[in-house]
Amino acid sequence: MTPVVEAEGLVKIYGQRTLNPVHALRGVNLSVPPNGFLAVMGHSGSGKSTLLNILGCLDRPSAGRYRLDGADVSRLSRRELATVRARKLGFVFQTFNLLPRLTALANVEMPLVYGGGMGRRERRARATEALERVGLADKLHRPPTELSGGQQQRVAIARAIVNRPALLLADEPTGNLDSQTGQETLALLQELHAAGLTLIVVTHDADVAAYARAVLVMRDGLIIEARPQAAPSDAGAGQSSSTAPPAAQGAS
Repeated sequence: MTPVVEAEGLVKIYGQRTLNPVHALRGVNLSVPPNGFLAVMGHSGSGKSTLLNILGCLDRPSAGRYRLDGADVSRLSRRELATVRARKLGFVFQTFNLLPRLTALANVEMPLVYGGGMGRRERRARATEALERVGLADKLHRPPTELSGGQQQRVAIARAIVNRPALLLADEPTGNLDSQTGQETLALLQELHAAGLTLIVVTHDADVAAYARAVLVMRDGLIIEARPQAAPSDAGAGQSSSTAPPAAQGAS
């Protein structure tokens, strides 16, 4: 089975031509299977955000190889990376990043507009389906300013899944939510995983990481720990293949 994410020896150095280069990643190996649910943890400066940027095709590694859904994307141009993001990836951010003057439906349609190749009627149908999937069928024509924080995050999740991505990346998805709404958001992500989606969540919160099926801990640009775990609803149950620890190693 081809991994959705396969990284070999990822290195990222900022300021390589300066006297004080920053080694953000120091040789990271990582493999995430289809329908994996991985949490990446670490203190500020550990390298987790840099790793997320590379896995999300927002940046390129200084060295190493990254395959996304079987295709090597390590050395693609910025334009090619943008195409990959539009077709293969979904993003959920702490700050939602919704356009306030657009309705929920129009916000969710945006990735399909950028991706091209789809008529307006099909885009509208796909966006409606995504919003229904996250429980917002009655909020299609509301702008973000008329929605609660939890509803805005659900719109953001619908936007992230509307292109049916190979991988969903979430960066501190509950950071701007109260505890109850945060738990509801995590339960929704768990439902999407149960339906077959592959997820990677970057977080500093152990309660968020508890929803994943495997956890990586980073420090100083290295993966120092990789462990499997049962999802909350599976406590005490046998582990499925998606609970196996990701192949991960940090090498200096």
